[in-house]
Amino acid sequence: MNSPGGAAVGAEGLGLKGPRGWAFRSVDIDAAPGSLIAVAGPSGSGRTCLLLALTGRMRPTEGLAEVGGHSLPRGMAAVRRISALGPVPGVSDLDPALTVDEHLRERALLRRRFDDSLRSLLRPRAERAGAARRRIDESLAAAGLDPAGLVKEGRTAVRDLERLEALRLSIALALIGRPALLAVDDTDLKLPDADRIAVWRLLRSVADSGTTVLAVCSRPRTEECTTVVRTDGTPGHDTGSGDNDGTTEGEGTADALAEAGRA
Repeated sequence: MNSPGGAAVGAEGLGLKGPRGWAFRSVDIDAAPGSLIAVAGPSGSGRTCLLLALTGRMRPTEGLAEVGGHSLPRGMAAVRRISALGPVPGVSDLDPALTVDEHLRERALLRRRFDDSLRSLLRPRAERAGAARRRIDESLAAAGLDPAGLVKEGRTAVRDLERLEALRLSIALALIGRPALLAVDDTDLKLPDADRIAVWRLLRSVADSGTTVLAVCSRPRTEECTTVVRTDGTPGHDTGSGDNDGTTEGEGTADALAEAGRA
């Protein structure tokens, strides 16, 4: 699929503190456009908060970061415009009652309404519909999802999808907007080894097409990743979580996510 070019991602001493402690701290990243960046660590170590901070959805407390030439936190709105969320529980969940086709049509309509230029909006309806269909088809191909192979084809409800199929659908929806940065949470959650390998190869393919990918995981597949950033303070890796003032990282992460939800 056509890509606007990936976003370089850089951070130095980045940290985010919630009401009861640090969600993550002392994160350093230096990744070129088109990188596949794995954010690794156990659940509750601030992985999702780091993903949301680097996509302009949460405001960092300390340190410096730059995504696609936009500094954080000053350029949060600009970073949101060039980034897209795949599956992030509690933030970008799929509607279990909607079908695959309904999700795709809804996302394409939203993108056409809010992202397209005035010139494109003035094109004939049939031409705009054809462009939307092509964008959907490109995104499905890039995500490796063929609705014809689903149990009820495009009429399959999300609740009836396998975990890997739902993950592919979320990624396809995110790619409809042709983002410079794609963020995917819980990449390897509840996946058998064969599916886990398939997901990492998919993300590698997206990165190779030019889109920078930020993937949260428990176990990175290092042969596919360009950069591995850890949020659990493991020695010898890119980052550590730092002191948390006596509060567990899980508590800090939960509080920070709650603040993001209220915002």
